[in-house]
Amino acid sequence: MNKLYAALAILAGLTGNALAQTASTAPSRATGTGDWPAKAMHMIVPFPPGSSPDLIARMLGEKLGTALGQPVIVENRPGAGGNLGTALVARAAPDGYTIGLSIGGPLAVNTVLYSKLPYDPFTDLAPITLVAASPNVLVVDPKLGVGSVKEFVALAKSQPGKLNYGSVGNGSASHLTMELLKAEAGIDIVHVPYPGSPQVNTAIAGGQIAAGFVVPATAMPLVQGGRMKALAVTSSARSAVLPELPTVAEAGFPGFQSTAWLGMVAPARTPEPIVERISAELVRIIRSDEIRGRMARIYFQAIGTTPAGLATLMRDEVERWGKVIRQTGAKAD
Repeated sequence: MNKLYAALAILAGLTGNALAQTASTAPSRATGTGDWPAKAMHMIVPFPPGSSPDLIARMLGEKLGTALGQPVIVENRPGAGGNLGTALVARAAPDGYTIGLSIGGPLAVNTVLYSKLPYDPFTDLAPITLVAASPNVLVVDPKLGVGSVKEFVALAKSQPGKLNYGSVGNGSASHLTMELLKAEAGIDIVHVPYPGSPQVNTAIAGGQIAAGFVVPATAMPLVQGGRMKALAVTSSARSAVLPELPTVAEAGFPGFQSTAWLGMVAPARTPEPIVERISAELVRIIRSDEIRGRMARIYFQAIGTTPAGLATLMRDEVERWGKVIRQTGAKAD
């Protein structure tokens, strides 16, 4: 597994404590769960059908249901950049029958970006595992006529405040990555949040917005069909699955790096043996050859950590992106 985590370090810059808390093998099955589960579980996804969290939730839900002997029902509850569905997880009964798959904004960064959230991810949620990570891809409307990051930046500089970009919500990697590029490149483009990446892609392909940083899982089919143009990836080194694309760092912004990641959580106060059991089963599923292969086909790297590993990443992301938010003046608009 060392190669997997070395690759993740390159992909995500997650070289610190979160990876140190990733077990070399899947945790053993927790004991003390009694009759749980005795009925169906619900996995809340705070993004719409067809989004990358939805795709991965459905991969995992089927396998987790088989492992636990009860159905796992995936529920899409989009809204407020993922805050709505994540809040539903936080408010659910802590009985092991509700879990949620969310992203870095609702799970960490939005504590800095918003003056007030309807939940606190650090007190109202119980981390289960870091599921997967992916670089973002800078995609643009082909009608812009730009073929590189430098050309896109030059166009934006020539039209300050005239271009707009989409994201999957305030605090998401797609939002803050563009805010970071805006700050480093000295450009002025307008943020338009959407419920999920399919809607961002549709808006770019339809000419409603100019650009966006989106995960390749949903972007590449449209890129390959000629409806969007991909300019660069946000990993610190060229992506093994998209080697033809330069990094943003290569394009003239040294050190530029950003990662989209997915974490599984439960309501706080869910009994620890149940959290450990879910984590153990999910890590085994995530690290299986089948799921790793299926995730790779949508440009995600399967990970699987201890609950403590996800908790550490959440804290680290608040510190890392908090600096960017303060530097750029990004707001939850």
